[in-house]
This record gives sequence, structure tokens and C-alpha cells, in this order.
Amino acid sequence: MRVQFPKRLRGWRFLLLNLMLGLGHMVVLFNAGSYVALLPHAASDLGGVLPSFGTWAQTDFMVALALGFPIGRWLAFRVGNYRLLVVAFVVYAGASYLCAISQTLWLFLPARVFLGVVGGITLPLGQALWLNEYPDRNKSLGLGLWGLFTLMPFTVGLPAGGWIADELGWRYLFYLNIPFALAIAGITGALLYGRGFERRFIRFDLVGFALLVLVLGGIQTLLNMGNDFDWLDSSFLRGVLIVVLVALPCLVIWELGERHPAVDIRLFAHRNVAIGIICLMVGFFSIQGLLALFIVQLQVLLGYSSFLAGRVFLPMLLLGVPAIMVMHELCKWIDARLLASLSCLGFAGVFYWIGLFDEPQSYDQIFWPMVFEGLFLGAFFAPLTVLTLHGLSGRAVGRTAELAALLRIAAGAFGIAFQSIVLFRRAPFHQLHLADHFGGRQFVSFDGLEGLSAKLGGAGLDPAMVQGKLALLIKQSAAILGLNDAFLVASALFLGLAALVWLAEPTQLPAHQTVEEALPEMLAEEFGEEVP
Repeated sequence: MRVQFPKRLRGWRFLLLNLMLGLGHMVVLFNAGSYVALLPHAASDLGGVLPSFGTWAQTDFMVALALGFPIGRWLAFRVGNYRLLVVAFVVYAGASYLCAISQTLWLFLPARVFLGVVGGITLPLGQALWLNEYPDRNKSLGLGLWGLFTLMPFTVGLPAGGWIADELGWRYLFYLNIPFALAIAGITGALLYGRGFERRFIRFDLVGFALLVLVLGGIQTLLNMGNDFDWLDSSFLRGVLIVVLVALPCLVIWELGERHPAVDIRLFAHRNVAIGIICLMVGFFSIQGLLALFIVQLQVLLGYSSFLAGRVFLPMLLLGVPAIMVMHELCKWIDARLLASLSCLGFAGVFYWIGLFDEPQSYDQIFWPMVFEGLFLGAFFAPLTVLTLHGLSGRAVGRTAELAALLRIAAGAFGIAFQSIVLFRRAPFHQLHLADHFGGRQFVSFDGLEGLSAKLGGAGLDPAMVQGKLALLIKQSAAILGLNDAFLVASALFLGLAALVWLAEPTQLPAHQTVEEALPEMLAEEFGEEVP
């Protein structure tokens, strides 16, 4: 489908459309990033469930975002980009209301999934409409500005979400969606009213999409519920695993023979596509997972307020914004493998740095690690996008862009659950080790902490209270060490990615791209900068 643009908008109409499309992008991503900051509040209010249960609403939301892409592509062929965008934001307002009024997790979770599907439909549409308003000579400027809109919800949005949770209540995150979504729908529809498009009737790959839902949903269910339901000791999770193992090969076989597949598996035959998507998936898997784990543990483990925990990520703006603005231009002149490898090495170093923190006071020094993480984040996704799309032409570029975005978003959801598993497994290990070291596996005695015990006793605490305080201290220290392990695992993964990118073919973009060549790059970066 090629949208027909009789004339690009100019003047205040152009600025207003940019504002609305950027705001729409931020509203959807704000619900992905800010929810993490207020997750403990939501979990306690939704029937008092554990924070791990509250995480389901985040991971399932992200999987739903990914599944919204093929649905949006098919619907846009039939009704046009801007018409679908307008309708989607109206529905998004309704889905937000359902999230806001939900009283239990079992009502909130399906509403959140519905919100994710609708949000996933809007994201590539907004990018396409945004880019088509920019002439070729200003395309790089448009790319940089879009990157800023993508970065803001996961930097400024985190403390903003924390403030909403602390001052207004977590439900207002969704109540506030309603007027914004309706305003975006109304103003965008008015500005683009009458735009024509070339209608295409393509059969929706319902079988492939259903198999994709089973695979992604099944994997996410296993990761979400494994810790709390003893993995394969649960008959339900055994059944889910069987479904995934059956559905995955069926999905591959079906999509290889489908003319218009929901996910084009054949694209992995290109070496750069395979390497680029693997790097994007593993990178986003680690970054998004650590984001969610870190901001929740700052609140649960160290007692930060939601607003204070969100403020930890603000320093990422300092170097992240300039990196985003210049990286698209650098990719035209420098081998993308070099840029991607340097960014991966930078991430490995930053995560190793944070992984050495060993006491609560260490996090008072988190400013500089966050500054450098912002730099490497801004430099990470653009070169890998160039690497992935190298050597492709025609519709293969757009299909690859969509495939990369879909799998990357799903990998981010998997990463959130995986990092929780790392903490769940490693914290008890460190707790037992510390208890042995201090002389009491069952916390009966703490000979290694005699000085602290004496001080607590001198403060008027009875022996039982002293023992309880020391047990809590060891538990907190063990959780910090478990959190360190999660960062160290991510550091090792990024070292592997830094080497893997060199197996791809060297690539370099031409100095001047057409709008048609730039659009797939935009689509591939749909969630490129979705993290703080």
C-alpha cells in the first residue's frame, strides 16, 4: 500500500501534526515505561498480589504490543494509515478506562493486553505518517526528533510515573491516557482528513498469527509463572511447554509456505538479517529486563519511593539525547559493525560496573553509570538497524523491519521475566552463603556480627529483635548480590554481541536516502530506544 500525499503540511499544521504524532508515540510508550515505576503500588492494590504477579501485566502488555504489528499492517492496507490511527487511539482511550477501573489482577491483565494490542497498532502508523511529512533533505532531522520522542517516556516518564503513583494513585496513569488519546485522534484526523490511499485486499494469515500467539504467549507464561508455580512440577506449565514445543515447528513450517505470512521466517536466510535481529533481541532482552528489575528492587529492596526510583534514570538524558541525534548521520560514513560493537562493549562495561555494587550506600553513586548507559543506549539501535537491513531491497526491507520490531519487543518482555528469575534463584544462594559465613545457616547465631549485635543490644533491643534485624540485613545483602548477578550476566551477553556483529557483512548507508528507503529504518527502530 502506498499512501497518496497530494501535499505535505506546512507551517503551524506541520508543527501540530508533529506534536500529535510524537505525543501519541509517547502516550503508548509511557504506559510501557511508567507502569514499571508504579508496579509495587498496582500489585498491592489489585488484591494484594505479589510484585511478581504484577509484573505479568507489564510482560503481557509488551507481547501484545508486538502482536499488534501484523494486525496493524493488514488493517492499514484496507482502511489507510491515518484512519486506522484515529480509530486505534479512540479504542486506546476505552482500553485505558478498563485498566483504570479494574479491581483485581484477573480483570486488569486482559484489559492491559487489549491496551497493548491497540498500542502496537498505532506505533508503526505514527512513524510512517511522521516520516512522510519530511522531505528527503530533512529526513535525518526527522529521525533524530522521533528518537527523542521515543526516549522521553523512558527517562522523564519514569519519575513522572512514580510521581503519579505517589501523589495521585497508580490508576491515574490510565485515566490520563483518555483525554490525551482522544485529543490525538481528533486533531490528527482533522489535519489529515481526505488523504487518499491505495487499498489492497490481502488475506490475513490467521493460522500463522494464531501459532505466533501460542508461541510468544506460551513462552511468556512459562517465564512469568515458573518461579511461583515450581516450573515443570506444575501440570499447567507442563501443558504450556508441550503447546509451545508443538506450535513452534508448526509456525516455522507454515510461514515458510505462506505467501503473505504474519512473520516472514524466510528472511533469516540473509546473514545480516539473522545476526542483526539476534543482536537486537538479546540487547533489548537485557536492557529492558534490567530496567524493570532495577526500578522495582530500588523500591522493594532499598525503600525508594516510586518518584525517587524513577529519578535514578534521568541522567541518561545527558548523553543519550546527543547520541540519538548524531548516530543516524554517523552510520552513513562509518561501518555499522564498528559502531554497534563499541556500543555493546560500552554496555558490558557499564553493567559490570553496576554489578560491583555491594551495599545500599553504593547506589548513591549511580549517577555516572546512568550517564554512560544513556550514551551507549543512544548509540546502540541505529547501527544495528543499518546492519540488519543491509543488502535488502523492495518489500523485503519493510518485512524485515516489522519482523525485527516484533521480535525485539517480545524479547524485551522475556527479559523482564528472565531477570526476575535470576534474582529469584541467586538471592537465596547468597543468603545461605552469607549465613554460613557469619556462623548461622538458620540465623541462630551471628558470631561474625558480634559488634553490631552488641550495639543493637545496647540500644535496648532484646536478643530476638537483634536476631531479626541481623536476619533482615543478611537478606537485603543477599538480594543486592543477586541483583549484581543479573547485571553481570547482561555484561557477559553484551561482550558476546560485541564479537557477534563482526560476523555480519560490512555495511554503509548512502549519503542521501529517499523517503521510501528511510521508512523501513524507522519501522525497524520502533522500539529501538524504548528503554531509559
